[in-house]
Amino acid sequence: MKGTYLRFYVHENRKHHGILLYEWLLETAKKAGIHGGSAFRAIAGYGRHGVLHEQHFFELAGDLTIEVEFLLTDEQAAMLLDVLRGERVRLFYAKAPAEYGMIEGKD
Repeated sequence: MKGTYLRFYVHENRKHHGILLYEWLLETAKKAGIHGGSAFRAIAGYGRHGVLHEQHFFELAGDLTIEVEFLLTDEQAAMLLDVLRGERVRLFYAKAPAEYGMIEGKD
């Protein structure tokens, strides 16, 4: 299938409507009928301000980036972005064409 790879970058401790933003993104996509999404925690990185954030062993809650990503149809990507714009939530995202599918096994 051909579609869209949509990835959002959010700080792990940022909230929207009182819940962590990455959790809210996943829940919002699920409610919109998107069949799957994943969140991944970065171990280090920097953004537009050039400040390096790194994970340290003794940190319990930091300010690292969470990547929330979806593989979806072009129509689903446009719809999700419209929903997020309607929420007026400030988000940085990357969007790229994607090809995806399933390899059928013996399961």
